[in-house]
Amino acid sequence: MFAKMGGTAKAYAAVVLIRLMYSGMHVMSKVALDQGMNPLVFVFYRHTTAALVLIPITFLFERRKAKPVTFKIGWKMFIHALYGVTACGVLFNLGLNYASATSSSALYNVQPVVTFILAVIFGMETLKLTRFHGKVKFAGILFCIAGVTVLAFYEGPMFRSFNHHHLFQNGSSSQSGAEETHSKKQWVLGIFLMTLSNVLAGLWTVLQGPLIEDTSKLMNTTLQISCASVQAFLVAVATERDFSKWKLGWNIGLVAIIYSGIIVTALSYYMQMWTIAKRGPVFLAMSMPLTFVFTIVISSFIIGDAVSLGSVFAGVLLVGGLYNVFWGKSIEERDDLTKISAAAGGGNKPGLELPQQQQQSKAGQEAPGQVPDDDDDDPEAKV
Repeated sequence: MFAKMGGTAKAYAAVVLIRLMYSGMHVMSKVALDQGMNPLVFVFYRHTTAALVLIPITFLFERRKAKPVTFKIGWKMFIHALYGVTACGVLFNLGLNYASATSSSALYNVQPVVTFILAVIFGMETLKLTRFHGKVKFAGILFCIAGVTVLAFYEGPMFRSFNHHHLFQNGSSSQSGAEETHSKKQWVLGIFLMTLSNVLAGLWTVLQGPLIEDTSKLMNTTLQISCASVQAFLVAVATERDFSKWKLGWNIGLVAIIYSGIIVTALSYYMQMWTIAKRGPVFLAMSMPLTFVFTIVISSFIIGDAVSLGSVFAGVLLVGGLYNVFWGKSIEERDDLTKISAAAGGGNKPGLELPQQQQQSKAGQEAPGQVPDDDDDDPEAKV
């Protein structure tokens, strides 16, 4: 059935599946943590599973064409993995342990905005507050700040699940459950830690450009995940000396580890590359709010997650901020394109001829279905 779908329909189906995969990761990770799994041990097992999947795949596809990995490149990968994969994963899981799956999926919408802010700081993007597109971008940043603040400090009325037969009875009962188990200070700490995790993820995304030139995307990902596995092991051993907490049983913890390592890392990674090749990185990033919506539905019906008005309101602000930044970026690119067309086209109508020429040029340069090496800008493509 999927094979008979058109290219556009396949792209939409792919982003829906990708967001469902990430929603499942948020929910299962939260259930595993609530049932007693150590957050740092969980990070180690997750990265190790991902590495075990990626290493043979990389060996199969890259052994003949991959650039040699020098000590300098390996050291760069190690440093970037330390803050962008290991620290990011540790902070996220520690924060998730104190908060809810819904809040973690809502905060995912901060990543592209944080990436944009860091790109402005590093001179890769512009923020002209005197222009309309600059004001739109700045409004998006303010919306995201307001969303994080509301998520941390405002709860409001609770919307209970209509489903009273939950798959995991001992899982989180949502934000209210988190509030019963942990204090309000711990809830705020959880939101802060997950926000900081998204800041590190944004920094990781901004600084990936030079690394992509050193080696392929697949080799880059495999090396960083492998380094992160070793780093996460050292962090987990240093903080958790009770090795009974390291034992895996036939429970949701094992399922969450396998799911995160294989489905989210391997399958989702390939699907994201395919979607970027077909529709571009912006199309993929624009679908990020679906993760928030799907997480609310899945957590409500599977683990009885009650959603607070504050979480919904914060999610709306975060999604609004995300789309505002995208909107401002789109206006800026359209204005720049109009200026280029006016300068190069002479008597031609600005903004009409150039896009068509670009599309024809792109169609002639890229084979259908080929994944270009420079299109991987999605922050969720990493683990």
